[in-house]
Amino acid sequence: MSSNDARDQPWPDQPRPDQPRPDEPRGETPIASESSPSDPQRSSGIPPDEAETVEITRLVEIDGSESLLVEISAATPSPSSDSFDSVLGSAKPHAVVIGAGISGLAVAGLLSREGYRVTVVEKREAVGGRAGLWEKDGFRFDTGPSWYLMPEVFDHFYRLMGTTAADQLDLQKLDPGYRVLFEDEYNAIDIAGSREQNLDLFESLEPGSGVRMAGYLDSAAETYDLAKQYFLYSTFEDLRPLLKAPVTKRSPRLVRLLVESLNSFAGRTVRDPRLLQILGYPAVFLGSSPYSTPSMYHLMSHLDLDDGVLYPQGGLHTVIQTIEQLALDAGVDIVTAASVTRIVTTDDEVEAAAAHPEPAPGPYDYDTHEFDTNVLDRDELRRVLSGELDDDPGRYGGATGSGAPAGADTGEGGGTGVGGGIGTGRGAGAGRAAVGGSGEEVPPAKGESIPARIAGIHYLDAAGTAHSLDADIVVAAADLEHVETTMLLPELQTYPASYWKKKIAGPSAVLIYLGVSGELPELLHHTLFFTKSWKSDFTKIFGKTGPAGLGPRGQTSVPSPASIYVCRPSATDATVAPVGSENLFVLVPIPADPGIGHGGEDGTGSPQVEAIADEAIAQIASWAGIPDLASRITVRRTVGPADFAADLNAWNGTALGPAHTLGQSAFLRAGNVSKKVKGLYYAGGSTIPGIGLPMCLISAELVIKRLRGDTSTTALPEPPLTERRGADLAPHADAASSTSGHAAPDHSDPAPGSTPDSTAASSTTRQPADPTASAGPASGTTPDSA
Repeated sequence: MSSNDARDQPWPDQPRPDQPRPDEPRGETPIASESSPSDPQRSSGIPPDEAETVEITRLVEIDGSESLLVEISAATPSPSSDSFDSVLGSAKPHAVVIGAGISGLAVAGLLSREGYRVTVVEKREAVGGRAGLWEKDGFRFDTGPSWYLMPEVFDHFYRLMGTTAADQLDLQKLDPGYRVLFEDEYNAIDIAGSREQNLDLFESLEPGSGVRMAGYLDSAAETYDLAKQYFLYSTFEDLRPLLKAPVTKRSPRLVRLLVESLNSFAGRTVRDPRLLQILGYPAVFLGSSPYSTPSMYHLMSHLDLDDGVLYPQGGLHTVIQTIEQLALDAGVDIVTAASVTRIVTTDDEVEAAAAHPEPAPGPYDYDTHEFDTNVLDRDELRRVLSGELDDDPGRYGGATGSGAPAGADTGEGGGTGVGGGIGTGRGAGAGRAAVGGSGEEVPPAKGESIPARIAGIHYLDAAGTAHSLDADIVVAAADLEHVETTMLLPELQTYPASYWKKKIAGPSAVLIYLGVSGELPELLHHTLFFTKSWKSDFTKIFGKTGPAGLGPRGQTSVPSPASIYVCRPSATDATVAPVGSENLFVLVPIPADPGIGHGGEDGTGSPQVEAIADEAIAQIASWAGIPDLASRITVRRTVGPADFAADLNAWNGTALGPAHTLGQSAFLRAGNVSKKVKGLYYAGGSTIPGIGLPMCLISAELVIKRLRGDTSTTALPEPPLTERRGADLAPHADAASSTSGHAAPDHSDPAPGSTPDSTAASSTTRQPADPTASAGPASGTTPDSA
């Protein structure tokens, strides 16, 4: 059995359908060294009865001078042995994940268990993406998501990683789940933690609604189960599995749920405006409006009114820390402060054309790890390839465009020559026909196919130094619009700028992090503030739209007052604020418009952002009866739409992603695979199944299903719990050290016998808090800092 056979094995005791496998890694495979990371924690996946002898012969450089011929003959180890990975670990295909939010970390961990060597590249200095962490003066703020819903989705992911949510998190059920305050007219309403209490509550506010609400919640539960069984875990690569009896027999009802708005559907159950707002608010979790969100999403009411709301002690970022730690334990390498500038592609035919000699590198294509980024200027290269601009390779020290001197690239073997200069073996212009010295496009030979294929990525570290990573597959878990329109040439974009012009972004937000002295009993852990101008608020945020969000958009503006959300985690968790103080997170929904501005600390943000924050603080003080709230604030920070755009590359500065309208849900949402580049996959809130932490976890799993060719609609089978972390530890006891940055790799001096990729990966490995749980320190590794 070869090392690739080992990689092809499924997880222990887990079936896997047959499917085309990823392309094998290119080049020689050295014996694993300190700079070639291995993963003894993960099973090799080789059945014991298939053990055989493996012979390896390699030249190994000792102390930079001596060469030694090493022959190793050994029986292939059993799945529990770690020697196989230590010898052949570098033969694993390499997966690069762009973005270290929850979806990027989750897909990285799953890919590692699937048999890949994985490197995560993150633009920011810390992982988490929108679900980040900010600390000041003893306050710990979750920077984004703060609701823990769909707990079974979290537990399923943890089980795929060999553990459980109970082992990883200290979950507490909130009862009441949340409080709702209304403008002027009504008293506060507390939503309870059980279905029965909530039905009694609705009945007390609107006699007769209790019975109708029981039916509404039954429908929500049935729709939720149907969604999990047939829609949420589907890649939609094949729609035939959706044509099963449970779906087809409900098709008339499903069609109605898709075309009727959530507000209209809920309005046939309750008439009291307070209750209608409570049933419509879940649309905000989906980045949409109850007037344009399909009523299919009334399933969300099952989550808060039936199941109740949970909270992980330590905050939502604790979830990120545990997933990061699981990925590290699985052997994943994480590089932070690394901004990806392009996704590199090549031609499928280049390596297959063995009859052609390998072309000499041209001025745009040479083997280096510290290259001049001007040579690889994306826009200039695009213009050269399209014939819009004459190439002048002489300015880079190369040959002139008048001919192809000896050693120059002439475009043979699938390469692209521009005046003796551009090859596609590593260049971004892959997938195009050759371009001759005159700038004219040379068509491929008859019957010749030149599809684009993943080759790797280029990125810049914090110092602006350029680096490259080769890859067999790339998973982009960053904002999809940014990935497609800035990292790929136009001809390789599945979702170009024209696609996004027709789509609706979810709302942006002004986020306000407040440290407040004294107690705030007037607020629960979650408190919602609903205005009387409910419908016009959404019209201002999204612009005027037709039914199901399909109409043309009009002018947007910031609602005043706004329907806002306040989280007070210090009501439940003593660790998030100093003794005698409270932690407040405030979200004010506003239009997705970066022009509204940036936030800042202590009122230093853009004037409009700070004015929105001031108004929200005054609104909380007035509605909740806390007249001295503003004077008790000791810590203040704001975030605006321009921050989402700059820090997270968020499309239009949206705080969430593309809205869940009819045309942007299920199989009508952006898919998770590129149609133009083989080996390029997508994860995160921009793609299927959609917005929210649970959805992002599912999107990570969908990448694995796509790689396996699994077109089923159900979740992946869970492997046996043989690697349960935390059984002998307090929940997330070793995750607190997972908040520091990761050093960028130094490619200038690779270890002897190592490939550039293995050097890059090993130098970014972060050690788990428990050294015995890791694959062992690699050369150049820096330890975690608290």
